[in-house]
Amino acid sequence: MAESALYVPTSHTGWQRRFFTIWLGQVFSLLGSQLVQFALIWHLTAQTGSAVTLTFAVLAEMLPGVVLMPFIGTWTDRLNRRKVMIIADSTIALITIGLLSLFVLGKIQIWHIYLAMLIRSTCERFHMSAMGASTVMLVPQEHLARVQGMNQALNGGMNLFSAPLGAFLLAQFAISSVLMIDIITAVLAVLPLLFFKIPQPQRTNEASTFWQDLHEGVRFVMRWRGLVISLCMVTFINFVLTPTIALTPLLVTQHFGRGVQALGWMNAAIAVGIIVGGVILGIWGGFKRKIILAMLGLSGLGVGTLILGIMPAAWFWGALIAQIFTGLMIPFCNGSFGAIMQSIIPAELQGRVFGFIMSAATAISPLGLLIAGPLAQRLGIQWWFILGGSVTLALGVLGFMIPSLMHMEDHVIDPPLTAVEA
Repeated sequence: MAESALYVPTSHTGWQRRFFTIWLGQVFSLLGSQLVQFALIWHLTAQTGSAVTLTFAVLAEMLPGVVLMPFIGTWTDRLNRRKVMIIADSTIALITIGLLSLFVLGKIQIWHIYLAMLIRSTCERFHMSAMGASTVMLVPQEHLARVQGMNQALNGGMNLFSAPLGAFLLAQFAISSVLMIDIITAVLAVLPLLFFKIPQPQRTNEASTFWQDLHEGVRFVMRWRGLVISLCMVTFINFVLTPTIALTPLLVTQHFGRGVQALGWMNAAIAVGIIVGGVILGIWGGFKRKIILAMLGLSGLGVGTLILGIMPAAWFWGALIAQIFTGLMIPFCNGSFGAIMQSIIPAELQGRVFGFIMSAATAISPLGLLIAGPLAQRLGIQWWFILGGSVTLALGVLGFMIPSLMHMEDHVIDPPLTAVEA
């Protein structure tokens, strides 16, 4: 592996205090954001009951990740990442204050919520890009997989607890109280950044333009054969697997003949699996060659989805076990792939390269949603789960036979980068 391409923290014993203090602030920020997301979606549901309204809300939250991430990542690499996170979190707090004022004054409109969700989502992408790029400047390379596991467990935990917590808060208090929580958590995310500096990679070409930087990130991806192959696989897998998330409620009601409580159990089961898998990866760190665990996780993801599709209607308990297993595989797959890329992509390219990868990987997911609905309606809900699981399993097994993919960790890049405190 090209370890020299990264800035590695100079102190392998003192990095924890700085990183985990900043990381804890991001935990609070994520909780506040998910509570607001839940509250706004519930408000739109209660006020309009319109599927079209909710669709536009989801699109407002999704579009920055699909369309803007390569540009956001490039800006992140050109700017001071600590300041990017401070500005992003502060802007989110200001937008929430604006929403809070409109709700209190009784002047809130649907377009206000759309606009707020669009701006908040854009800021969250800036924050996510800057935090991801900063991680390799704060954490020794041998601990990157463990940190990825912790992040996966955190996301699973948020998915498990944020919706019930949001529902409880909305049942007890007005929506303005939930918005106030988000403002407080944004402040908690900013505070550590005011006291801790984050090493900034030294740019190799200070005179380059924005578009030259963007092109450099795309060129880096295109020259890494193993990454291109994995990106093509992930893009196609997202195409067939993303619709299974949207179709799960119909699988529960139409195939298993259950109600909303069963759907809650299904969501909880996959979240529990993600938490357990993230904790295991966080403690263990995975195999020395992380690509092995990544491909095993990908294959397991296909197996779990396939089992969901073939599970008899009377065996709902089996579906819950399959969901837990599927969730368990997600950190093994995503966390391992993330650690591989963090350990090889030069620190000064992290933002733009990850931005391009995330955008490309999710670009055709909306198309999958558009195609899956009518086909599942005609052929049966289980059919799409069988298709998605079979394709994912086949690609996971095929990956073991592709040398460029299995040796992507051996990718060699240019000389080491230096870093400055910023």
